[in-house]
Parts: sequence; C-alpha cells; structure tokens
Amino acid sequence: VQLQASGGGLVQAGGSLRLSCVASGRTFSNYHMGWFRQVPGKEREFVAHISRGGSATYKADPVKGRFTISRDNAKNTVYLQMNSLKPEDTAVYYCASIKDGRFRIYTPASESDVGSWGRGTLVTVSS
Repeated sequence: VQLQASGGGLVQAGGSLRLSCVASGRTFSNYHMGWFRQVPGKEREFVAHISRGGSATYKADPVKGRFTISRDNAKNTVYLQMNSLKPEDTAVYYCASIKDGRFRIYTPASESDVGSWGRGTLVTVSS
C-alpha cells in the first residue's frame, strides 16, 4: 500500500493540527495503521495506532489526552488530530501500515512492525 501524509505546518503552542494520510494501491480496510514521529538526530518513535475497523486505538503516553487517531475506510484515510500542541511535539510525522499479525492493541508498534511508510509531514510548534 502507498501512503501519502499531509497536514503538517507551523502552529503556536496550545494550537491544533490535523494530519491526514491517504492510502492507495491495496484495500485500505485490510490494514492496521499507525503514526510515528522523528526529531532530527533521534530515533523514530511511536505515536498512535488504530485497528483495521477503527474500534481499537492506542497512543503513546506523551500524547494521551491530546492526540486522537481515527480512520475513514470509505476515504482510505487515517487521521491524527493533535490538540494542545507543545514545542516538544515538533517532529516529522509519518503514517505507516502495520504488518499483518504484528498489531497488538495495547503494545506500541515498533519500526519492525511496519509494512509501508508514507512520506513524512513536518509539524513545527513554536513557543
């Protein structure tokens, strides 16, 4: 599956952004999906993931209560709604499909669990 993320930009601390990731090439509803982020010089880290049907989600502790992952299978799109943004949320955000059999609801996905990566979208939060 091919993935294209968008929606990044510059926002002030406390603001909101919604990232979108559109999938093509395969049946989107067959894939569990996730969002990761990476700060230059640091390892890519898990942000959130969502099950195929959208009923199960899990988020990393730093974003709980502020970020929401959702999906619209009719639109082949997964979203990351980011509220109450902080400067430490500044990163390149990547959407990803999770390999079949590697999705565990309450365990953060790792890079080795990823089947396909989308191109990143930069989020910059100013203080």
